[in-house]
Amino acid sequence: MQIIDESQFTAWWKDYAVFRREASREAPQEAPREASREASREAPREASREAPVEERVRAIITAVRDRGDEALKDYAAQFDRSSPDRLEVPAERSRAAWENLRREKTELAAALELAAAHIGRFAELQKKQLADFETEIAPGLFTGQRVIPVERAAVYVPAGRFPLFSSVLMGMIPAFTAGVDEVILTSPPMEDGLPDRLILAAAWLSLQTAARAGRAPGDSAGPLRIFAMGGAQAIAALALGTETVPRVSVIAGPGNKYVAAAKRMLSGEVGIDFVAGPTDVLIIADEAPAPPGKVLERIAADMLAQAEHDPDARARALVPRREMAEELAGALERQLAALPEGSRDSARASLDGGGLIIVYGSREGAIRIANTIAPEHLELQVERVEAWTGGLKNFGSLFIGELAAEVLGDYSAGINHTLPTSGGARFTGGLSVRHFLKTPTTLRCVPGPGYKEALGAAEIMGRAEGLAAHARSAAIRREGRQ
Repeated sequence: MQIIDESQFTAWWKDYAVFRREASREAPQEAPREASREASREAPREASREAPVEERVRAIITAVRDRGDEALKDYAAQFDRSSPDRLEVPAERSRAAWENLRREKTELAAALELAAAHIGRFAELQKKQLADFETEIAPGLFTGQRVIPVERAAVYVPAGRFPLFSSVLMGMIPAFTAGVDEVILTSPPMEDGLPDRLILAAAWLSLQTAARAGRAPGDSAGPLRIFAMGGAQAIAALALGTETVPRVSVIAGPGNKYVAAAKRMLSGEVGIDFVAGPTDVLIIADEAPAPPGKVLERIAADMLAQAEHDPDARARALVPRREMAEELAGALERQLAALPEGSRDSARASLDGGGLIIVYGSREGAIRIANTIAPEHLELQVERVEAWTGGLKNFGSLFIGELAAEVLGDYSAGINHTLPTSGGARFTGGLSVRHFLKTPTTLRCVPGPGYKEALGAAEIMGRAEGLAAHARSAAIRREGRQ
């Protein structure tokens, strides 16, 4: 855990940016370990030390493009826990998994139902912000927008020792809410050739949540399809299509660096949400009236909740005094020692590798640093939040006040936990219904002075750009020639 002053931040950030760029080009020294939650078994186990990730992923994409299902099964045999004969999973398996979960783990099922209901309500509100319209922008000139769901979308969900069933809800419920005709879930097969049962159960719950909102049929699988496949090969199959796997319009969801590289390479052939990197949190604290020890214990708990994800996760804090920074570092050590071994090891590696506490000199300086980092998760644990929120511009999700724990956003509050990382919050927000919607524009014209003026302007501009055919297309209409 490193502690720096505000004056040191610019140099530190420059060095960190260089390190991050270089690290993204390098191959991992070994296959991702089972202990890493997101990495899991999707990564090539015999990965070469010399070949960069992009080179291996490019070879996988080429193989899937050329050999389709055969390549998928070959890669499953190499990288996954099994290579199922049948890639598509009957939707009835998803229904059975959910019904079994409700019988055997009622508390977990109830928690999932609550989270799904909140996610569904929030997605509905987001969709209402996008609407069809047409307006007469000038006499005779009618401009408009349509909101159209993509025809087919896929949600990718990794599955290691800790299957990310919450990511199923976060991806599939917005897709169903958007009105996508066919929503595909894909996740790596377990030993029996099927995705993890919790992932299957969450898929059926997502469908039922959409059905209750009138977005899907309640008595059948309707728009839901499921495939047992993982890694870069799954992304390639979804983007390109194979004999069994249909080509989709959009792919969303988290994954390891192989999945991220495949999404980046295939973007353009398929729409993607964004290319996700390691998860991160930034927590801003001030001289709040609450007992300092209580505040710091809470901040430490939230930092460790992020650090336990993965050794590459980044947990950072901004505090106003060096003494607070040192006390926070102590609180982190105490709480770290109390964690179970798996979480403790990942969190320790994360804090040692990139944990950071910055001592700021002013509110303006802290806001500048926060906007520069553009964190995935930004927590405001300050006394007067209204004095801070106006200046904060770059974040995936903002958690306002001491009660707004980031873990609520991860699971149950309704906002999405699939968020931009690695500074991506400078230009985009998190996964939402908008990723599954298109907003094409329309133009309708009738005779009128505004229409005539627009034709004249188009003709002049076409000639000025040296595009004679453009100018003539306008002139023919302006002169009344058909």
